[in-house]
Parts: sequence; structure tokens; C-alpha cells
Amino acid sequence: MPDTPVSIAVIDQMPERAELIRAGLGAAGYENVTIISDTIDLLARIAVLNPSVIIVDLENPKRDTVEQMFRVSREVQRPVVMFVDQSDPDMTQAAMEAGVSAYVVDGMQPDRIRPIVDLAIARFNRFHELETRVEALSTELEHRKTIEKAKGILMEQRGLSEKDAYALMRRASMDQKRPIVEIADSILVASRVGL
Repeated sequence: MPDTPVSIAVIDQMPERAELIRAGLGAAGYENVTIISDTIDLLARIAVLNPSVIIVDLENPKRDTVEQMFRVSREVQRPVVMFVDQSDPDMTQAAMEAGVSAYVVDGMQPDRIRPIVDLAIARFNRFHELETRVEALSTELEHRKTIEKAKGILMEQRGLSEKDAYALMRRASMDQKRPIVEIADSILVASRVGL
């Protein structure tokens, strides 16, 4: 059984097949399973359910159905596992671009469900971790650029060395109990309006 309770939403328009999936998930140790057979207002329904994982089972997917599932994958920040009976390179590429965590061709086999769901969760978590790191690094880089520009303005306007300009901003940051990037941003704004 999974270490933490995992809730799974299964999207399948064929009730008999959905019940087979539920049985396979139950045998794999996943007990909290909700079947969604009607895809009207799908995103809203998924938001209410708030599942840990979404499994989509498409026998012979039509293009509009696939597009809707890809939209779910892009907009819902959850691992998405798609089972399809047949695929083509374009659909596989579209699934990757939509952020599908696992895209399995040739249908779902109950004995493979546990490793596939575990892999999807691990891939999603890893991707989310990398995305968070990239975002943090991007923010840090923007902050550094702002600080560098503000130092340049102080050096030019007050004839300070780089070290002294930074020290001045750091003192202001401590005195005002504000992050140094906010102080730097204030310097940039003041220089734009000519203060």
C-alpha cells in the first residue's frame, strides 16, 4: 500500500472498463478511487475532487477528447496517467507538451498499474521540483540585476565605489527592515522620475 493515502480520479467514458480499472487499482493498494464517466465540466469536477493522481483511459481517442484531456493535464497541477489503445507520434508529442506524467500505449493492464502510477507521481514531483528551482533561480537573477543597476546608479550619482554603494543599500535594508531588492527597486524608480 502507498505510504500516504493517494486519491485517484479515473476518467473513462465506458463504465465496465472503469470498474476494471478500479479493481486493478484496488489490487495495487489504491482504495480511494473516483470514476468520472461524463466529461462535462471536467475541470470543475476535478477541482472539487482534488485527486492526487488522474488516470485517463481512452480506447480510441477522438481528437477533441484528447485535446480536452491535454487541457486537464496542463491546467491541473497533478500527475496525469493516460492509457490509450493506439497512438501516433503527434499525439505522443502533444501528451509530452501537455505535461502528461505517463503516456501508456496498448491499454491498461492491472498488473502494471502500481509501477505506472508510482512512476507518474515520481516524475511529476521531480518535474515540479525542477520547475520550482528554475523559478527561484530566475527570480534570484532578476533580483541581482535590479541590485546591480541600483548600485550603478548610486556609483554614478554619488561617486561611490561598488562596495560602498552596496553597503549603503544594505544599511538602508536593515534600517527599514525591507529586503535589499526592494531598496534597489526604490532607487531605480527614483532615478526614473528624477528624484
